Amino acid sequence: MSIFTNARIVTRHEVYTGTVSVTRGVITAVEPGPTASRAALDLEGDYLLPGAVELHTDVLERHAIPRPGVQWPEVAAVVSSDSQLIGAGITTVLDSLAVGYLVDSGQRPRNPRSLVDAIHRSRSAGILRADHFLHLRCEVSTEVVADDFAPFATDPLLRLVSLMDHSPGQRQFVSIDKYREYNQGRYGLSDAQMDDLIRTRLLERSRYAKLHREAITAFCRKHGLTTASHDDATAAHVDEAVRAGAAIAEFPTTLEAAKAARDHGLAVTAGAPNLVRGRSHSGNVSAADLATRGLLDILSSDYMPVSILHGVFLLHLRHGLPLADAVAMVSLTPARRVGFDDRGEIAVGKRADLARVRLADDLPTVRGVWCEGDRVA
Repeated sequence: MSIFTNARIVTRHEVYTGTVSVTRGVITAVEPGPTASRAALDLEGDYLLPGAVELHTDVLERHAIPRPGVQWPEVAAVVSSDSQLIGAGITTVLDSLAVGYLVDSGQRPRNPRSLVDAIHRSRSAGILRADHFLHLRCEVSTEVVADDFAPFATDPLLRLVSLMDHSPGQRQFVSIDKYREYNQGRYGLSDAQMDDLIRTRLLERSRYAKLHREAITAFCRKHGLTTASHDDATAAHVDEAVRAGAAIAEFPTTLEAAKAARDHGLAVTAGAPNLVRGRSHSGNVSAADLATRGLLDILSSDYMPVSILHGVFLLHLRHGLPLADAVAMVSLTPARRVGFDDRGEIAVGKRADLARVRLADDLPTVRGVWCEGDRVA
């Protein structure tokens, strides 16, 4: 048995100083007040949170290809990514891997197969600290996306499939100027190369977007996979997501789309980096606006794992959300949306996935992490 005492415990509905007991990886007691047990770990008044459940993080691809054209050994990349996630208090992660690439720049794998295999090998070897699953991000407007996705439809680790369209003039890039600015900045393209990319992407979208969206949606329905829309900008986009059976609206770009998603029962997801920075890097709706209007359900670290708990405490300290509600946005709500009913909150009978957090000048710092009761950081 493990006992944590003198902790500010964040349960689903309240925060209080108390004691948590764990037996064989499961929480067996959550009680107010200290314990007299000498075996207890004194958390010295630090917060004790449920480990974060991350549905959308791109960091594994960045560990796999740390520089353009540099391919890191896949298992080593998975282990490196795992360390970064655990250090941020993330104990369950859906590694988000792209299927269908937009620019063949050498900055991401052309096909996620090798990384998926590396995740399986790493799990089997018992060398990961977080619990890893898959989120496949399907670029529906690319030529090979449906064929590349098909082999993964029955993968036991696959928990989420998002339907994305990052072509010019669509969703995140309604503004062609923004599309040009983003891609030239990221990939170093000349004006002529950028013009050619826009022409190519528009042609591919006209050929493939509708066809592939329907094909991947059918795959997900057949195999009972949770789906998410991505970068919805209009109510029409949300209607399209609803017809596809989506449960999550990832990163809606406007208040209109966020409101429509909420009206249809989709869980609205925003990026914690957006919240930390105070704005979207693409000029879209801010996460703070969504939160203060009651339109935010899930907070995702996206490309910066450390942002997830920073975002939680900003929601509480700067934007007035109860801490228990803000914590649920990175734990219980995402867990439930992808079918995990054994984790995501500090409650009797749940997995003892826990993070010890201390505030330093309003910045949360992770001082300890436990997965199924075992200390991993």
